[in-house]
Amino acid sequence: MTQLRSHPRLIRKLQEALGDHLCVALDDPTVVEIMLNPDGKLFIERLGHGVGPAGIMNAATAEIVIGSVAHALRSEADDEQPIISGELPIGGHRFEGLLPPVVSGPAFTIRRRASQLIPLDDYVATKVMTELQASVIRSAISSRFNVVISGGTGTGKTTLANAVIAEISEIAPDDRLLILEDTAEIQCAAANAVSLHTSDTVDMARLLKSTMRLRPDRIIVGEVRDGAALTLLKAWNTGHPGGVTTVHSNSAMSALRRLEQLTAEVSQQPMREVIGDAVDLIVSIERSPTGRRVRDVVHIERFTGNSYETKTNPQIEEDEGYVA
Repeated sequence: MTQLRSHPRLIRKLQEALGDHLCVALDDPTVVEIMLNPDGKLFIERLGHGVGPAGIMNAATAEIVIGSVAHALRSEADDEQPIISGELPIGGHRFEGLLPPVVSGPAFTIRRRASQLIPLDDYVATKVMTELQASVIRSAISSRFNVVISGGTGTGKTTLANAVIAEISEIAPDDRLLILEDTAEIQCAAANAVSLHTSDTVDMARLLKSTMRLRPDRIIVGEVRDGAALTLLKAWNTGHPGGVTTVHSNSAMSALRRLEQLTAEVSQQPMREVIGDAVDLIVSIERSPTGRRVRDVVHIERFTGNSYETKTNPQIEEDEGYVA
C-alpha cells in the first residue's frame, strides 16, 4: 500500500527533475531517444532529423532522475549499484542510468517506446521496403515461418517486429501468441496473447521454459541477446513454428553468425544445424543519415554441413531512395 501511495509523488519528482522540455519530448512520437552524457550535455534523436543537442542537465538533477527510476524499480542507485536498467515509470520507456564510479558523472539514456504502429503498407509507401519484400514477409507469416529481424542500434528492429506481429494478428487471428521481453516494447493486438517479462530473478531462458507449458501457437521474443537463443531455436524446432525475434547485427548473414555466438554461450559450439532448421527468414533493416530501409530478405533453407543454403529476395534498388 505504501508503494502505491508513494508512486504519484515519485512520478511528480521525476517529472520535475526531467523538466518540461524532456517531458514534452517523451510525448513526441518523432523522438527516438533522449541521452544525457556525463558532462551534462543532453541530446535527442528524432526520426528524420538524427541526433541534436537539447540543452544541459546538472549532476544533482541527473542523480534525482536516476534515483527516482531506481526507487520505482524497487532498487537503489549508489556506489555499489551504479547501473540502473529497466522501464521509466513515465510511459514505460526503456531506461539505462549510470552513476560514478563507472562514469565520470551521472548519465542516462531513455529509449522511447513507439507510440503508434507502422503497418507494412506504410513501409512500402515510404520506400523503406519494396512491395515484393512485404509480400515475402506476408507469405512467410502464412507459412508459419520463423522470422528473425536483424539490424544495428536504432535501426527500428522492434518497430518492424511490431509490424510483422500486426500481420500475424490479421493473417492468423486465432493463434495464441506468447510474447517475451526484457522491457515492454512489443505492441500486439491479437485477441489471444500473453506477455511475459524478465526480472532480476527470472531470465529469458527460464521464461522460455515456462512458455512451453502455456500452450503457445507462436513464440515471440523481443530480442535475443544471450544463450537463451538456443532455447528459443529449440522451441521453434519442436512444434512451435511461426515465431518472431530480433537480433543485433548489421546484415542478414551476420545475424546467423550472431546466433552462432549466442548459442555457443551455452553449448560450447555454434549449433549451426539447429539454426539452419529453426530460422526460415531473416529481414535485415539498416539506417543511414537519410533514413531506414530493409536491405534484404533472406530465406534460410538449411545448413548443409559447410554453409547455410540461402535465397535472397530482390533488394531495394539503390536509386529508389528511402525515408525514415
